[in-house]
Amino acid sequence: MDDRELADLLEQFGLSEKVVDTYLTLLELGEAKASQIADAAGVSKRYVYSVSKELESRGFVEVNDHVVPTTIRPLPPMEVIESLSESVESMRPALEERYTATARDQERFEVIKSRVTVLKRIGELVGRAESEITLSLPYDVLDEVEDELRAARERGVLVSLVVSGVEPHDDLALDGVASLVRVWHELMPTMLTVDSRTGLISPGEMVARSNSESQAIVFAQPHLGPVIVGSFFGNYWPMAAEAYTTDPDPLPATYHNFRHAVLQAALCERAGIDLDVTVVGRMVHTDGPTELHGRVVDIRQGLLEPANNSFPVENAFVVETDEGTYSIGGQGAFVEDFEADAVEFTAAE
Repeated sequence: MDDRELADLLEQFGLSEKVVDTYLTLLELGEAKASQIADAAGVSKRYVYSVSKELESRGFVEVNDHVVPTTIRPLPPMEVIESLSESVESMRPALEERYTATARDQERFEVIKSRVTVLKRIGELVGRAESEITLSLPYDVLDEVEDELRAARERGVLVSLVVSGVEPHDDLALDGVASLVRVWHELMPTMLTVDSRTGLISPGEMVARSNSESQAIVFAQPHLGPVIVGSFFGNYWPMAAEAYTTDPDPLPATYHNFRHAVLQAALCERAGIDLDVTVVGRMVHTDGPTELHGRVVDIRQGLLEPANNSFPVENAFVVETDEGTYSIGGQGAFVEDFEADAVEFTAAE
């Protein structure tokens, strides 16, 4: 097997081409100083330190930082292979479980003709939410799914709700039913997404009136969910008036849903709370650190008023670190500098 074939196989375990090249260089050198590895691999010494931490966490190398200068030693190949094999084997039960669920969900594409069944399905889907719910619903039927929405909030689910058919100044009981609530006097389509994977779409009149001949669709398509979420926040959310916002979460707090993280940052900014942050993920446009630590210095979002994002679905924040300033986006980020998997906020000292 030549170096290119070996590198291709290592990249399948989530290592970038540049990280693999650095690791292969270290294998040839044996235990070496960061400066030696940097010279041999044609990268910066700072980059070697960053990569060595990632490789150490993955079980590829051992970093001896108890001596000066620090040295990095590749672990024996058999130990690396055993570690990778254990990681792959540990995924098998979870992959099998999710494969079964996905196969079942992808076959589900249900047409509903009954208003009662639409509301029942909304309650069922909301009850399964683990991370995020977006929902638009006529206010007159909100009480039909209110208990399920409150239970989702208690589980820590981010709930963004638009209630339609009422005026913003009406006396509405919205406290605690969602994380964010907006009100629109016009009747709008009933749209639900749960964790951006499953959901429901219905003409507004089908839920608002019992004698409608319209039909609703329940979907379980992972590619369709984000499209509906984008339409919800891009087309309908800006048209509605802010009616309720939750309080900031107690700190420290960790978020794996990036929109939830941006909301909390915006709520803290509104409350005058400065935030320090640790972000775990990856650089978008270049190789670099997989973890950033710094101060939140700017937020771009359209979840709270006043919106300041440059396009409707932009949600991001900017972190100032000792190494520089980085814009942070969620999974699939391509405009920002860094794509976040997890965000931890603490109150700035």
